[in-house]
Amino acid sequence: MTLSQIETKVRYLTNAAGEKTDVLVPVDLWEALLEILQASSGLDSIDEQEPNSQILADLQIATRQAQAGQTFPISELWQDITAE
Repeated sequence: MTLSQIETKVRYLTNAAGEKTDVLVPVDLWEALLEILQASSGLDSIDEQEPNSQILADLQIATRQAQAGQTFPISELWQDITAE
């Protein structure tokens, strides 16, 4: 969806002076925009619901692995990301 397509679907509310104050967005467009934002954030809803304790545990494991020299070339990490 292009920006011009989005602009044709939204409506603006104005105050008495004619200044834009709010935007009305159709529900289908709003849901599509939310999906785009979700995808661009790189986080799935599963990731967002992961407990902080699990994130901390994962970071501690990664730190220990790095200190032990168990690292990966950046190209290998990118392969995993682009494969999804």
